[in-house]
Amino acid sequence: MTNHEAMNLASTCAQALFERDTASQAMGMRLLSAGPGSARVGMTVRADMLQGHGTCHGGYLFALADSAFAFACNSYNEATVAIGCSIDYIAPARLGDALTADCIEQSRSGRTGNYDVRIENQQGQLIALFHGKSYKVRGPVLTQETPNE
Repeated sequence: MTNHEAMNLASTCAQALFERDTASQAMGMRLLSAGPGSARVGMTVRADMLQGHGTCHGGYLFALADSAFAFACNSYNEATVAIGCSIDYIAPARLGDALTADCIEQSRSGRTGNYDVRIENQQGQLIALFHGKSYKVRGPVLTQETPNE
């Protein structure tokens, strides 16, 4: 497979997953880009995402990172799920912050992979670091269309 074909496959897989991902869409996430083993997802912190201290609830930050992780580890058209994730919160995200989650594959062998995600705000300030471990299950990401559809 050429680099161009790999990039096209990764983008197509990520877009297909995003279109089926109503949870990420409901949180206002935007799929910004995807490549083999990588993805970039954006989200703006809304008022309904704030916790009692007036900053973004950690669950939303985790969800943002987890979505970028999902798009990255499914970029080879092999259905993949998370088997473990962790996050470190570095700095608070505030109302109106435009967050970007960049996921990069660190390793992929057999049925498992390791991925790291950096969440930054619009000023490039590090907000959180996430690590996810993936597990390849059976089947493709993209559904095969049958004739006459």
